[in-house]
Amino acid sequence: MQIDFHNGVTYIVARLAGFDHPEADVIAHCAQYVDDATNSGLIHFDNGTVFNHISSAHKLLDYRNFRLLANYQVWIPFHFLPGNEGLPANQNQTGTFINKLICRPNSHVAQDMLRECIRLRHSQHSLYRLGIAMHVYADTWAHQGFAGVNHRVNEATKLVDSHGNLDLKFTKKVKAYFKKNLVENFTGHLLSEVFPLGHGAVLGHPDKPFLQWGYTNGLNEKISRNNPQDYLEAAEQMCQWLQRYRLGDPDTSVTGLPTEDKALIAEHLQSINHKDDEVRHQQWLELTRKGRFSFGRAHVSYIHKGIGSWKHDALGTEALLDTGEEVFQYHPKFLESHWKLFHEALIAHRSYIVDILLPKYDIHIGADKPVKLTR
Repeated sequence: MQIDFHNGVTYIVARLAGFDHPEADVIAHCAQYVDDATNSGLIHFDNGTVFNHISSAHKLLDYRNFRLLANYQVWIPFHFLPGNEGLPANQNQTGTFINKLICRPNSHVAQDMLRECIRLRHSQHSLYRLGIAMHVYADTWAHQGFAGVNHRVNEATKLVDSHGNLDLKFTKKVKAYFKKNLVENFTGHLLSEVFPLGHGAVLGHPDKPFLQWGYTNGLNEKISRNNPQDYLEAAEQMCQWLQRYRLGDPDTSVTGLPTEDKALIAEHLQSINHKDDEVRHQQWLELTRKGRFSFGRAHVSYIHKGIGSWKHDALGTEALLDTGEEVFQYHPKFLESHWKLFHEALIAHRSYIVDILLPKYDIHIGADKPVKLTR
């Protein structure tokens, strides 16, 4: 998913779940910032203090950069949460490793992730952790059928449009996108050894709310995708879990999205269809500014780097990328900054997913470097 859903729709859903503006703004900001937190390492202050932070995305979300992107501890815990073939823990012990890794919508793994957020809802980082989890949870719909590793299961052929006709224009675009990089960097290597990772074979198709499309996957299965329908289901389930979070009970019955608001979201998931995600994002924010939803008027903005960003407020930097050589002036307000709390929640989320949750499903990805997968 892209910023229009991760920030714009997530904010709307959080408000409809009962969160006030400041709370919903933090949740939605974190949900998008997962895609924008591209720096990692130690932050050095002039008083000798250091702060460690990790990245949850890559500097260039470019599927041609195979070796750069093949980091399981970025892709799996933040973007392609394994679905364990839709089964609860301890009920898929005979499943192949790659099939366990494939992302599935609303999986038991994803629900367990949200249960942990509810358990920790009184912690200092609770809303930040919840926002990160909302990103990962939403992506289980967008990224369903793909795995966050380099494996032929992610291959896609016979791409079709909303009418089931071969999409020759898009197929040509995919080939052109990868051709130059493959020639320059992978001469002499089998394509299957370096491609594809995640949903790179279909570029941004899974991340655009308005698309209906299809393809044949690496298992020779015909897959039909209805993004507006999937995204609406994601919004509904997100609302329900956000309501459970507020009540402090992961098993309680909740109402979900109000009927009229749900219909409005469904309408605009299809009608907001500009190819530029930033344009779509602003269109969703305009709906909130006009008070189109039942929670009334709201002014939402998102700045990921530079003046006005969380990072600027915390560190005073306007740089898009860190060099690792910076020494920042220390201010006590850093300790309570959104940026610091987000990054602490990011580390806690990754540690929980990698070290605690996935091992319960017999999925082990503890090494920073990818392991060899059998085909």
